[in-house]
Amino acid sequence: MNETTISEAEWEIMRVVWANSPVTSQTIINVLTPKMDWKPSTIKTLINRLLNKGYIKAEKEGRAFLYEATVSEKEMLMTAFKALLGQTCARRSGELLQELITDTVLSQKDLVGLEQVIQDKQLTAPLEVPCDCLPGQCQCHLFYGKGEK
Repeated sequence: MNETTISEAEWEIMRVVWANSPVTSQTIINVLTPKMDWKPSTIKTLINRLLNKGYIKAEKEGRAFLYEATVSEKEMLMTAFKALLGQTCARRSGELLQELITDTVLSQKDLVGLEQVIQDKQLTAPLEVPCDCLPGQCQCHLFYGKGEK
């Protein structure tokens, strides 16, 4: 699989593939048509892009093709999330995660799981996360002293 990103429209296709795998293009069209103002040809173009990028594979069954994801939804989401975190100063990761948790509806079970993860992380967490930016990419020097990262 290529390490290329996928568009928001391609994400919509992937969500249907993950939820219904293996799935025909007609099923994808039926699922997305009520939500999106796309023609079937647009959906088929998006499917072909995902095939070319290696995110889905096709197997012919009779006159139709069955599509399956070559990568899990969790793996794709984690890759996208890690890429997003990689675009900001490492010192801000905790702050961003806090905001994400604050803005996300979570169940009691989710919160228990988060508490356990936090307790486990506290055992090995450094006192401070070092800045990983190139000079001039963040404002750490303003808050943590001149020359420090």
